[in-house]
Order: sequence, then structure tokens, then C-alpha cells
Amino acid sequence: MNDVASAANAFLLVFAGLFPIVNPIGGAPIFLRLTYPSPADRPALAAGVALNSFLLLLGSLIIGSHVLEFFGITLPIVRIAGGSVVAAFAWKLLHSNEELEDQRSVTDHTPDARLDAFYPLTMPLTVGPGSISVAITLGSQRPAVTGGVGDFAMAAAGAVAGLAAVAATIYVCYRFAGNLVAALGRRGTSVVMRLSAFILLCIGIQIIWNGYVALTAHAG
Repeated sequence: MNDVASAANAFLLVFAGLFPIVNPIGGAPIFLRLTYPSPADRPALAAGVALNSFLLLLGSLIIGSHVLEFFGITLPIVRIAGGSVVAAFAWKLLHSNEELEDQRSVTDHTPDARLDAFYPLTMPLTVGPGSISVAITLGSQRPAVTGGVGDFAMAAAGAVAGLAAVAATIYVCYRFAGNLVAALGRRGTSVVMRLSAFILLCIGIQIIWNGYVALTAHAG
């Protein structure tokens, strides 16, 4: 019974901690905008983004804190640097029109189109520094398991299941994001995309601010 409780607690902790900041529902309009010239690629790209997101978050959860310690990097620095990347990407989306479509039409003819599923669709659009820092924090501050190896294994399985659930929601939201075009129309989709880009910009600035506050508090 303790094993099941450990798995359930780990699942809820990981899913509830990561889903709001990953926010695949809010990222779906931007995904549509970036893949607009080639809708046939969306299913494969959605699957690629979901898989990349799962692996990136899993790596952050398991070894993220150890990597930071090895390089002497603190979480506030990660938030400031990563938040800057998110803010810059969102700013470009806010002020882009045909530029992204032209860029996409060129990359469609490159032999390794799989790179599109990682940048910018996976990072920083879907899994940004905020979700990475949350995953690292969850991995470094996970509660101690007192029920033995079986309890620990169930807790680890629950955490992985939570990441899989986040990845599944990413796939569903991106795979069927094309339905938003029919519901909202091209103009409505453009408006939602701009609003989502603005929210993404605010998230990036908030991440920078959180990192700055944590850094100054640690220095003080």
C-alpha cells in the first residue's frame, strides 16, 4: 500500500508541478503558426516534440542537479539565462509576420527536418528554462524514501509516469491543434498566437525576475 501511495504522490507532484509551466494548450497556437506552411508535417513534429520534451525533462529530473553542481552553476543563473532566451524568442514571435513562414519554407527542404522538432518547437517553446528548473528542483528536492527499495522504485515509476502524462498532453494538444484553425479562422488564430507569444514573453521576464530575486537573496 505504501508503494502505491509513493507512486501516486510522485506522479501528482511531477505532473502538477510541470504541466502549468509547460502549458501545451497555450503553446498550441504558436505551434500552428510555426508549422503553417506544411501541415502534413504536424503529426510527426508533434510526436517528435513530445518525445524530446519527455527526454529533456527526464534528464533534468535525474541528472540536472548533478550537472549544475559539476559546472558550479546555480538555479538562479539558469533561470536568468534561460528566461532571456524565452523572452527573446517570444519577442521575435510578436514582431514576426512572413519572416517565420519564409524561414520555415526554406528549412522544409533541408535533409534533416528533425531538427525542427527540437528548436524552437521543443526548446524554448514547449520545454523552456522554467520547466527545466522545476524538473531539476523536483529531482534535487525529492522527499526521502523510507520504505525500502520497492518504495523507491514505485516513486521513481510514478515520477516517470508523470513525465509521460505531460508528454502525452503535449502530443494531443499539438497533434490536434489544427482544429483551432477551423474554429478560430486564420485571423483568430493569428490573434491567439500573438496573445500566446505575449504571455510567453511575460513568462520569460518572470523567470528572469525569479532568478534575480533568488540570486540577490542568496548573495545577501
